[in-house]
This record gives sequence, C-alpha cells and structure tokens, in this order.
Amino acid sequence: YDDPRYSDRRDAAFSIFYMAINIGAMFAPTAAVKIMEWAQTSLGVSEADSYHFAFGVACLSLIVSIAIFYAFRSTFRHTEVSSRSKKADAKQAAAPDLPAGDTTRRVVALILVFIVVIFFWMAFHQNGLTLTFFANEFTVKSTSGLQSMAFDVWNLVMGIIIVYAAFAAWESKTARGRNISLAVIAAAVAVLVVRYFYLPESTAIDAPIFQQFNPCFVVALTPVSMAVFGWLARKGKEPSAPRKIALGMLVAAAAYLIMVLGSMGLPTPNEQAATGSAAALVSPNWLISTYLVLTFGELLLSPMGISFVTKVAPPKLKGLMMGGWFASTAIGNFLVSVGGYLWGDLPLWQVWSVFIGVCLVSAAFMFIMMRRLEKVAR
Repeated sequence: YDDPRYSDRRDAAFSIFYMAINIGAMFAPTAAVKIMEWAQTSLGVSEADSYHFAFGVACLSLIVSIAIFYAFRSTFRHTEVSSRSKKADAKQAAAPDLPAGDTTRRVVALILVFIVVIFFWMAFHQNGLTLTFFANEFTVKSTSGLQSMAFDVWNLVMGIIIVYAAFAAWESKTARGRNISLAVIAAAVAVLVVRYFYLPESTAIDAPIFQQFNPCFVVALTPVSMAVFGWLARKGKEPSAPRKIALGMLVAAAAYLIMVLGSMGLPTPNEQAATGSAAALVSPNWLISTYLVLTFGELLLSPMGISFVTKVAPPKLKGLMMGGWFASTAIGNFLVSVGGYLWGDLPLWQVWSVFIGVCLVSAAFMFIMMRRLEKVAR
C-alpha cells in the first residue's frame, strides 16, 4: 500500500484484516463455557476448577493450530519470497535514508500515538477484568424471550449473515446478485424465527459469555465502518488516521458513561459480596450496549493505528515501529490491573469514571497534537 495506486485503500485493508482475526474470537467464549459445563456435570469438579479444563483446551488448540500450519505449508507457496519481491526488498534496503529531521519527526509522532493507545487498551481490556466482574456480580443470571437469543452465538452468526447479505445487495450491480443476497437474508431470518419458537423458558447467563459480543460486533460492523468511511472519502471528508484514533478515545469514554448510568444506585462490590442482594442485579443490556460502543471505538483506533504506523514509520524502521505499537498494547494490558485495585470499596460509578477520565485526557492530547500528527501522515 506504499504504491500510490493503492495507498487510499490502506485503512480499509487493515479493517478487513482486523475483522478476520475476530471471527474465531466469536466462538471461543461459547466453547469455553461448554467445556466448563462439561467438566462440572461429567467430572463433578467445582466451577473454579472447571476453568483449568477451559485453559487446557485452549492450550491444545494452539498446538493443533501450529500442527495445521506446518502440515499445510505447501498451500502457502504463493506467499513465499519470489525473486521479484527480493528485488523490491533490496531496492528498499538500498534506498537513501530520510533526512534526520524527517526521521525524528516521524518517530516522535509515533511514540506520542503509542503513549495514547496505552490508555485505550487499559480501558478496553477491562472486558477481561472489571466488566467481567460486573457481569458476574451485578448482572442477572438468566434471561428469556427475544433477549435470550443474543446469548447463543449461532443467532449472532445469523445476524452477521444478514448484515453482509444486505451490503452485498446494496453493492450488487445485477438483479441476479441482489436476488441471491435477498434470498440469503430471507433464509437467515427464517432460521432466527424458527430458533425463536424453540427457545427454552429461561436461558442461563454465564459471565464469560459476554466476551462473544465484542468480536461479533467487530465482524458485523466492519463493513458498516468501511462503507461510511468510503462514502466520506468520495466526498473528500474522510478523517485522517490520527483523527480517527482521537475519536476512538472519545467513543471509549462514551462506552464507560453507559456503565456509569447502569451502575447508579448499586452497592460497592464489597457490599454486594457481603449481602448477595438480588435487587442489585441489572439487565445484561447495560453490558451489551457498552461492548457495542467500545467496538465502535476499537474500529476507529486499532486497525487505523496499525495503518498509521505502516504509513508513517521511516522505511528502515517499520519493523521496530510496529513492535512499538504492540509494546504499547502490552503495557496497556498490564495496566488493566488498575481496575482490580479499584474494584472493592469504591462505588461502581467512580470505577468507570476513572476510565472515562483517562480516555478523555488521551483524546484531548491527540487533538492538541493533531496538526503535527496529520502533517507527518501527509
């Protein structure tokens, strides 16, 4: 995408990549819950011990993935280094260095972005800590009717099929293409209707199952995001990658505002642990809505951030700068533990307000530095 013919498609390409790596993540929470349920019912282990089986299967799945990769290496021949790509790499290696001032400005701009995204991942990956605590301690344990359909991953898959078929119908240039897309939509809707009539009276909600909503929303909303930004690009109004990152921080803050509203009047976690009051259990829609808004922020920030790094990094430092992006992700993951220190005696609205604060400060910093970042990106 350094080729001028394709440079305007860089952000879209990384969005597609980001969507693809979330497909497997949609099914992982359901698989983990099923494994835990099997261990508890068939082996008689406790809920706490059943987690060992889920992690064990995850470990085995990684080994199987590596085995599949090596067993089918022959299918990857088209990606092997060719003489043409070797020449291109040699040409890049022989390219003259950027002026020292340009290199410094680019590296500094990237470091500033790395610092900002640390706090996004710190807030975003609370889905593995405080948001899951909230699901376990403050969310109702069962649901029924239409709402319960959201907790079956296959219903979510049908919804995704409807979204993609709708976009295919919209983009189709032929009547046949539109008819095929409409037939797919009709079939998916029919499946959902049938599944609705066979719903059980009550569906149990396990805290880990909430993890399926974020990857599901990523897969479903990626074509929406690409369509919106494609439309803006055609009008010459598409935001730059740094501006998308800043907007992503604002959206993440808005997601935690939903949690603030949903937590008003609830006891502290320690008080809830002492009383176990059912009156403190709220609708799962608060968490689902939060994950939806967080996903909007993620789509603005993560694929756009990777795209920005590949575009701005000095040619001979691209690998190092990409490592910097993932290092900032790692630091953000480490700082997720801050949520654990806050969880306990503090009112819930104050816990969520901390994450709102860091996202707003980070967004403000990005907007202050916007002119410099956009200049470097150009």
